[in-house]
Amino acid sequence: MPSNHSRPAVPDRASVITADETALGLGRVTVDTDIGPVTVRAGREAGGPATILLHGAAGSWTTWSPFLRADDERGAVVDDVIAVDLPGWGESPTATRDPVSVGALSDAVATVARALGYRSWRVVGHSLGGFVALDLAVREPDATIRVDLVSPTGVGVVEAIRHPVTGGVRLPWFAGMLIGMRVLEVLGSRGPALLRLLNRAGLLAPLMSPLFGRRRDLDRSVVDALAADVRPATFLAATRAAAAYDLHGWRGVRCPVRCTMGGRDVFVGSDDAAVLAALVPDLRVHTLAGTGHFAAVERPEAVLERYTAD
Repeated sequence: MPSNHSRPAVPDRASVITADETALGLGRVTVDTDIGPVTVRAGREAGGPATILLHGAAGSWTTWSPFLRADDERGAVVDDVIAVDLPGWGESPTATRDPVSVGALSDAVATVARALGYRSWRVVGHSLGGFVALDLAVREPDATIRVDLVSPTGVGVVEAIRHPVTGGVRLPWFAGMLIGMRVLEVLGSRGPALLRLLNRAGLLAPLMSPLFGRRRDLDRSVVDALAADVRPATFLAATRAAAAYDLHGWRGVRCPVRCTMGGRDVFVGSDDAAVLAALVPDLRVHTLAGTGHFAAVERPEAVLERYTAD
């Protein structure tokens, strides 16, 4: 497992996305799992348990870099980090199993953690990563000591996938993103080229702005990173996995669950918090006013504060 006890100085602005793992005290590791190799950034060892960071369906491990940088600036309490590139995103190839299920993703994450020497962990999941985090807690109740959800995918998104018309009316921005991903998938290799063109023309940031509450403060690195991490086929496969998932399984979560939601998250349905509270036994929800779907990017210090709270 990579080790880096001396962490270099970090930039002043926390909400800048970086792909430089060494600046965050991490190293690159690839682990073979039942659904193919999974690449992670791991390090900051302190004797365990692990802190597993799971990104959403529009990102990679790099979306956690503002959170980790904020942690370094505050005093480094987030240790034994495993920042995962889920199969099909970042540097992890597409899963060998088709269709891939949420359970298969959870099993792959557990395999990675154990391969790196950990027997217990705390899971922090953003968006789709929250889905996987809760499922991992159900599948691995003795190993999962806590789940932290950050702008998690909820019942509103699931309903929008299962029932595009009625669900799309309730969450129009998600419905629009779903259509956009389908168009990009049809375009094939021309899709990424189109995104690069839009980005160079300065048009991608306005298109992404509904995902963020503090739109004027959006750093260029955030737009560049999300544009680079768009994976239409993988995104659509993830939506199918979410649609097929039985949310009632979350009743089996035995560990504490702490949820941080953005007050301006366009992917959150009006019933999401209530449904989650009805399903997850030990849940506390905190809402960050004026924050969008990427709370750990927009408000990394605030998310870190919730991470360290009871």
